[in-house]
Amino acid sequence: MIGREFARFSIAGVIGFAVDAGVLYLALACGLGLFTGRVVSFIAAVWVTWRINRRHTFRERAARSAWVEWWRYLLSMLGGASVNYAAYSAVVLTVHGGRLVPLIAVACGSVAGLFVNFFSAKHWAFKK
Repeated sequence: MIGREFARFSIAGVIGFAVDAGVLYLALACGLGLFTGRVVSFIAAVWVTWRINRRHTFRERAARSAWVEWWRYLLSMLGGASVNYAAYSAVVLTVHGGRLVPLIAVACGSVAGLFVNFFSAKHWAFKK
């Protein structure tokens, strides 16, 4: 069961990565910096992954109150977010030049936070 849930969570993560990167580049085009833009893009990605994980990954564990579950999910993602943001920041601060740096940094952050986010979602956000 954990393998299937992790696979579905990872697929949601790939979609979340696309949202995260897309919103980040949009935020950069609007004048937000690499760090403020990433906060905005991360929240957008969390929203999308919550919707996917609620419907597909943890469907049988979904709470009756979507509002409560959203806040639990958002809070549960903060542990992974700190790992994610640290990895993202390390790449941004050490790799210079090129339009792909934000994309590479988002990818590194996403991978770094994956396991923390999975276990916090499984054992807290979607806990019955």
